[in-house]
Amino acid sequence: MTEAILFISFAVLLLLSVPVGIALGVSTLITVLYAGTLPVEFLAQALITSVDSFPLMAVPFFILAGEIMGRGGITDRLFGVANSLVGNKTGGFAIATIITCLFFAAISGSAPATVAAIGGIMIPAMVRMGYDKRFATATVAAAGSLGVMIPPSIPMVIYGVTGSTSVGDLFVAGIIPGFIVAGGLIVYAYFHSKKMGYKASNEKFSMKEFGKTSWDAKWALLIPIIILGGIYGGIFTPTEAAVIAVVYGLFISVVVHRQLPIKELPNVIASGALTTATVLIIVGSATAFGQLLTREQIPSKVADAMMSISESPIVIILLITLLLLIVGCFMDTLAAIIILTPLLLPIAVEIGYDPVHFGIIMVVNLAIGFITPPLGVNLFVGSGISGLSIEAISRAIIPFFIAMLVTLFIIIFIPELSTFLPSFRG
Repeated sequence: MTEAILFISFAVLLLLSVPVGIALGVSTLITVLYAGTLPVEFLAQALITSVDSFPLMAVPFFILAGEIMGRGGITDRLFGVANSLVGNKTGGFAIATIITCLFFAAISGSAPATVAAIGGIMIPAMVRMGYDKRFATATVAAAGSLGVMIPPSIPMVIYGVTGSTSVGDLFVAGIIPGFIVAGGLIVYAYFHSKKMGYKASNEKFSMKEFGKTSWDAKWALLIPIIILGGIYGGIFTPTEAAVIAVVYGLFISVVVHRQLPIKELPNVIASGALTTATVLIIVGSATAFGQLLTREQIPSKVADAMMSISESPIVIILLITLLLLIVGCFMDTLAAIIILTPLLLPIAVEIGYDPVHFGIIMVVNLAIGFITPPLGVNLFVGSGISGLSIEAISRAIIPFFIAMLVTLFIIIFIPELSTFLPSFRG
């Protein structure tokens, strides 16, 4: 009965449009009061102890780094590089937009931040180039999901902490899958553009122009090299890398590019702090929620139920994938990771999946949730930029959803794509 109270109260609060973090906390408190087996202070203790983690300190710093770099003139320079590469191809502007999202994903670690930073510039630009506004918005919304697949990734940090898995291994494991998903989006964008007659630019590819735009963007292009190279080279931890990203981002945005005035820094810090507070409330509430699930032995019950359906690893991983896709439609990614990792990771390990590989599967699965209604955060960000309705964007994004689904199955059934690079870290 206790678990029924927990899930029903949570579902009712979500239906009432209560924010996910608050809904998780209130449903946990209701259940604690109903059961009477835990002190009322349980929720407060969980909110504090859950964020008392050194690896978790990377989250606020990566958020702040993304805010700084998003306002520091980096987006334009990254697009210049991408456009000089593929602008002369059919659908080149759409492809360049996806590549720019790929670049920015290696900076922000957040899907909505990627959509906001790239969409504000690229959606109007694509419309001016003759692209349909629905397709332009859907392109940015789908490519924005790369923000959590390409390292550094905030959901990967949360999974690493929750699943006691190396965050560094997860970061390096996400590189190839992230490029595969980007490739799937590019393939669809190319064929759709060819069908709709979206012409390429008249300028031919020029190594000189590519060199010029790359040089102009050199400080931005160095960011993922410094962050990821330092982590993989054992120079600093992911948390220390996040701090370095903030310092480096401030330097290039304020001193080098001079596109972030000093007087704007309080607003940038305030925006980063607000996002961090939202994230950590979700983390704390989801942790308390998950601890209640564990006390009620829900993880073992779920594992037994899944294993009773079939002993085939393929059937079980497909069931897990279906569950994650459904959950991604209704629950925040970070909350889903904290709650579901203790449930699903033991099952995945039992059927032979490496924890790092399963982490990538989980992140990519839930990343698709950023573009699936009703919760699809990227859809709302894209809607705010373009002025289109959620319904219109949702219809336009269906082919991108299918492309991401195909690449997800490739990642699931070819584990070497996720485990190859981490194997070099020993």
